[in-house]
Amino acid sequence: MHTFGYRANALLTFAVTALAFICAIASFSDKFSNQNPSAEIQILNINRFQKKSHGNDEVSLTLDIAADLQSLFTWNTKQVFVFIAAEYETPKNALNQVSLWDAIIPTKEHAKFRIQTSNKYRFIDQGHNLRGKDFNLTLHWHVMPKTGKMFADKIVMSGYSLPDAYR
Repeated sequence: MHTFGYRANALLTFAVTALAFICAIASFSDKFSNQNPSAEIQILNINRFQKKSHGNDEVSLTLDIAADLQSLFTWNTKQVFVFIAAEYETPKNALNQVSLWDAIIPTKEHAKFRIQTSNKYRFIDQGHNLRGKDFNLTLHWHVMPKTGKMFADKIVMSGYSLPDAYR
């Protein structure tokens, strides 16, 4: 007859194959979820806008962030990483992105929020290109599933500008 090792190998192979199949179905089921997150970001105050001694512009902002990311959560979502980036153009670069704030949202209950905060990371341009500059604030998110492929998306909000003079 068959030995214990042969039977254990057959059982383990079957279990791993079944688990892989279940994980694939779980990951595929996320494709059918209706995701419609929304966000609004307002600049409440420009706290500081100055040229540093080494020639770079630095900006400190107070932001009002309101977001509803609950639709990103399904039964397969482990957490959502979200961050806000300022995006603008300069003569040297077609696209500059500076991360201003980030957070990890662990559950659906925490996915609808409104906070007022100053930028967590410094908004610095390598040069003196920020005076009078128009820029976008973009809310990026990365959905980290329990099983399957991680995916990302964003909402771009335009119409922001910095003053023409330092403060």
